[in-house]
Amino acid sequence: MEYPGEHHIYIFLIQLLLLLGLARGLGEVFRRWHQPPLTAEILVGILLGPTILGRYFPEFFGWLFPIDPIQVSMLETVAWLGVLFLLLETGLEIDFASAWRQRGAALKIALADIVIPMAIAFVPFLFLPDRYLADPNQRLLFAIFMATVLTISALPIAARALHDLHLTKTDLGFLLMSALSVNDIIGWLIFSLVLSFFLHADLEIGRTMFVVLGTIGFTALCLTLGRSLTNRAMSKIHDWELPQPASSLTFICLLGLLCGAITQRIGIHALFGFFLAGIMAGGAKALSERTRQVISQMVYAIFVPVFFASIGLKVDFLTNFNLFLVLLVTVVGVGGRYFGAWVGVTLTKLPRANRATIAIAHTPGGAMEIVVGVLALEYGLISEPIFVAIVFGAIFSSVLLGPWLKASLLKRREISLLEFFSSRGMVENLSTTDRDTAIRELCEKAAEQPNLPPPATLAKAVLEREYAMGTAVEKGIALPHARLEGLLKPIIVFGRATQGIDWDSPDGLPTQLIFLILTPMDDDDIQVQTLAHLIRSLHRDEVRQHLLDATDRDAVWSILRNELGGHQIVRNKGGKS
Repeated sequence: MEYPGEHHIYIFLIQLLLLLGLARGLGEVFRRWHQPPLTAEILVGILLGPTILGRYFPEFFGWLFPIDPIQVSMLETVAWLGVLFLLLETGLEIDFASAWRQRGAALKIALADIVIPMAIAFVPFLFLPDRYLADPNQRLLFAIFMATVLTISALPIAARALHDLHLTKTDLGFLLMSALSVNDIIGWLIFSLVLSFFLHADLEIGRTMFVVLGTIGFTALCLTLGRSLTNRAMSKIHDWELPQPASSLTFICLLGLLCGAITQRIGIHALFGFFLAGIMAGGAKALSERTRQVISQMVYAIFVPVFFASIGLKVDFLTNFNLFLVLLVTVVGVGGRYFGAWVGVTLTKLPRANRATIAIAHTPGGAMEIVVGVLALEYGLISEPIFVAIVFGAIFSSVLLGPWLKASLLKRREISLLEFFSSRGMVENLSTTDRDTAIRELCEKAAEQPNLPPPATLAKAVLEREYAMGTAVEKGIALPHARLEGLLKPIIVFGRATQGIDWDSPDGLPTQLIFLILTPMDDDDIQVQTLAHLIRSLHRDEVRQHLLDATDRDAVWSILRNELGGHQIVRNKGGKS
């Protein structure tokens, strides 16, 4: 057996230094430009790979990335760890229980966004000329694969865009994440089966049925019994007061390795197992938002940049760039996903104004599209020009998402946010450090206003929404909310807890400023705008500090009036969402 020598280790460290350092540095620049770091990470790989460095400085490129089996395998191993943990973290983003509770609207949107894009993409790629195919004899599987890769939406990129626009905690954001979660689960299940059929095309019917039934059965087991057992295990870790977040992180990694080994043994890729492990762990109530953030930061700070930067080392993007293929993949991918989600929304009872926003959020292919493309390229299912087209299509759709989504939220009539506040609708000093009790206290204050249900009814609606998806945001702010039948206009009640309340905030900080938001049942849009504007208004440190330092009710009201009076909510011209 041949072992890595000192020179191998030296070159490996130089490779990691350049790939990780440049990818993270340029990624932060792109983040400040409100663009996904994914673009920067792939750009670094293109610059250091055969496209640029190999073309103009071949000797240095050959020294830095030698064609040596040991050297190549060392970097490939780290890159594969990156993609495995990326799928694990993506699974953590999925709240299957919440998605299941939203299954009416979310399932309709997700199914439409799978069936329609697949149908749209299947036909043109089935009849693509032979010169673009890696193996013309596998044309049918190639067309099914392309239909699948152009169907899977990029949940992490959509989630980041929703976060940047302050939509994550809204009912619209909740529905979007639920629909994207279902899309991811079904899409990855289909892709895993397609890849398995391609790799084992010579299998007999019995083995094929084992792969199909084993995959579906294991998926069902993970999403039912597996979630329950994982939740118990995470609860035990919490009850035993083991070091956090290290203990939870170790358990989740072990779960990923176990599920990855099982799916690989079944006959599908280990990536799907890591994805399922993430879903099981993500549904555990004992897994705090802070621990999720630590895991996410670890994955995106180290493993993911190396993986995406290494993609540029595999292919010469200039040599394999084909404008026709890039346009075909981009237009079919973005257009198909948009149209599929748009049709799905029309099948629900959601307000018409939400169609464009939901459809746009489904358009990015992003990291998931590229990951699927890398697997297909390495197994010979697609050619290098097709892979390059997939990468460009994924980048374009990811870059387009933020501005496009923001534009869809601006086409509405303006209304003053201060209309929904009242100087009487405040609890300047909450008397509790318990989240549920604080919500009930705010509901009692809200119920003092005319034509509102009793406090118990309000609290029940708000707590049900809170249990479905927590409403704490960073910097000590929480936005509990609910939509109510018969409510004539939105109502906002402010509460201040200077002692702090544990609200399971993503940044781990105690919550001190709480805004209870009640909106009409049929006016989802006004809720979206209200939450977004409140978060934007309270983003400045001095505003939050002024609210905490205010000595009495009049001082609190004066600060709220000054800070929120100039902000506007936008609605459709007809006044409806």
